[in-house]
Amino acid sequence: MSEARSERVLRVDAYPTHEVGGYRVRAGKPFPFGANVVPGGVSFSVFSDQATSMTLVIYKRGEPEPMAELQFPEEFRTGSVFSMTVFGLDHENIEYGYRADGPYDPVTGHRFDARQVLSDPYARLIAGRDVWGVEPDRSRGYQYRSRVCLQDFDWGDDTPLGIPAEDLVVYEAHVRGFTRHPSSHVTAPGTFAGLREKIPYLKELGVNCIELLPVFEFDESDNPRSNPETGEKLYDYWGYNTVSFFAPKAGYAATGRYGMQGDEFRTLIKDLHAAGIEVILDVVFNHTAEGNEQGPTISFKGLDNATYYMLTPEGYYFNFSGTGNTVNCNHPVVRNYVLDCLRHWVADYHVDGFRFDLAAILGRDLDGTPLPNPPLLEMLAFDPVLRHTKLIAEAWDAGGLYEVGNFPAYGRWAEWNGKYRDTVRRFLKGDSGVIGELATRIAGSPDLYSGRGTTASVNFLTAHDGFTLADLVSYNDKHNEANGEGNNDGANDNNSWNCGAEGPTDDPEVNALRLRQMKNALAILLTSQGIPMLLSGDEVARTQQGNNNTYCQDNELSWFDWDQVDENAELLRFTRQMIAFRGRHRELRSTSHPTGRLRDGLGLPDISWHGERAWQPDWSPESRLIAVARCGTNDEDVVYVAMNSHWEAHDLELPALPHGRSWHLFADTGAEAPYDIRTPGTEQELDNAGKYLIGPRSVVILVGRANDPE
Repeated sequence: MSEARSERVLRVDAYPTHEVGGYRVRAGKPFPFGANVVPGGVSFSVFSDQATSMTLVIYKRGEPEPMAELQFPEEFRTGSVFSMTVFGLDHENIEYGYRADGPYDPVTGHRFDARQVLSDPYARLIAGRDVWGVEPDRSRGYQYRSRVCLQDFDWGDDTPLGIPAEDLVVYEAHVRGFTRHPSSHVTAPGTFAGLREKIPYLKELGVNCIELLPVFEFDESDNPRSNPETGEKLYDYWGYNTVSFFAPKAGYAATGRYGMQGDEFRTLIKDLHAAGIEVILDVVFNHTAEGNEQGPTISFKGLDNATYYMLTPEGYYFNFSGTGNTVNCNHPVVRNYVLDCLRHWVADYHVDGFRFDLAAILGRDLDGTPLPNPPLLEMLAFDPVLRHTKLIAEAWDAGGLYEVGNFPAYGRWAEWNGKYRDTVRRFLKGDSGVIGELATRIAGSPDLYSGRGTTASVNFLTAHDGFTLADLVSYNDKHNEANGEGNNDGANDNNSWNCGAEGPTDDPEVNALRLRQMKNALAILLTSQGIPMLLSGDEVARTQQGNNNTYCQDNELSWFDWDQVDENAELLRFTRQMIAFRGRHRELRSTSHPTGRLRDGLGLPDISWHGERAWQPDWSPESRLIAVARCGTNDEDVVYVAMNSHWEAHDLELPALPHGRSWHLFADTGAEAPYDIRTPGTEQELDNAGKYLIGPRSVVILVGRANDPE
């Protein structure tokens, strides 16, 4: 018997056993869920606990009406899983969905409606929003169409980079906004391919991790508002209303109209890895695009509403997300769904980690009660496929649960440190009574993360949600009128200061102070212990004109203006040198919180605090000056950072260094460029080693290293 004939004989599952609707079929495999190409056909598998029957609906690609509707035979149901292999399908040219029949009784949580065609929750590709911003035909049935995806991408020798958490410098960016501006001069603006062309910029900047706002399929047109000033349509620009969790957004791909968005995104990740840059995805498992009881039925509502969502006893939706519904994350089925999804992105897309939006919701019980030991968070921490991925929590939610410092970590989770953001912002604007907490925050927040280490703290001053760095020093108040919500959206507690004028100004003194304040912020952030995160464009003073909630603004308010790279070259140079400085000094990246104990050999403690007088910090409420010195091992430098938010200059007495070392100036934000910062390793030795005058509202960074040879 030939080898080929033997293979055909062995593969008994390649033969149909039934005929349904004119198609040859057989019982499929319950696992894996989704649509998977098998010998001779496609295996479809979908879960629904309460459905009485399930129908597979098949379309020719792009056609409005189905070409076939195949009801699953009862014998093709295993437990609560319907599975069927359909033979003879051209899997590259079909779209599919499901009709689920069952009880319609919202009070008990059931919303079955067999008239609705539903997307597959496990679909690897979605059609229907293939090109960004194209207004959909909403009269057309079945808007978000599931497609079959082959897993045939050539990864070559790509492997996870495994960059230690303490060495990360994270860069938060929006795929479309990063290259959509005409000044980007990329081949395909606003796409994965466009971002790929900007990898050299990221590498030169020095970041080694890019955190992408949501890239799972969403509907950017799902926003009913218009700009009240211009009448222009507003969008769901950020993408936090997920339509499909396994599918990359087609509108973010130059090849999306051809269904090649998966490979385009994989190519981007592969090239980022080759450049030494990890990829973290911002994921949204707290809610979906289906909204509350007035929202659309896309997938989960029609397949098994009572399983996938947190519901009140009356059948309404709990709204701990602030967007209409809350995913029932700690239901066993939903836990497995989240795990399967993340495994998919790690195994099939080589993603390096995840940032979880409103992650406190992931720790709530079925009725919303916070759990002391949330099973989903524990499973994510110990899952073998996710074992070495980065897990970052936004440790609060819209229901008032705030767990910064108390998020169930299981030795794995890091957190966006909102307290770091608020404290440093208050210090920068010159608030009183901040010095003590500032010292705690820049030392890795040991009050919050004792026992977890400094890398539990993701330090940030700005993010997509809120002011940019330039706006933080240019506006006292938010200016969100263009969002069409009467300026009632967005946070009010911004801890910002406009430096003397609200918004753009021609006043040279105000603009000089703003530039200095931005440098101060970057200097503090990049010398703090923990994981620093930068917002895309902050390095070139990107502005949103005071809008602190640009979730709906697909325009120049949100886009990266690449002309600013040249126009704000001074700030860009400062940022690059600060990132390089952090990478050169291991004492800034220690994973352990400092204790003040003496280091062997140098006779200096690992951390020490200073004021105008060495070794004498001023912790009083009115103090606005603090200096910190960090000391590594014998062969490492001593790094001294003085931070002055006072509007007056101060004479600093510098701590004495061990014999053979002297103070060298790396950065002084009060100095004119190019003397504001130097290339790491080329610092200038101070003439008067015992003293330094720090200017008003300035940061000074000194390096205590071996004396330069004569």
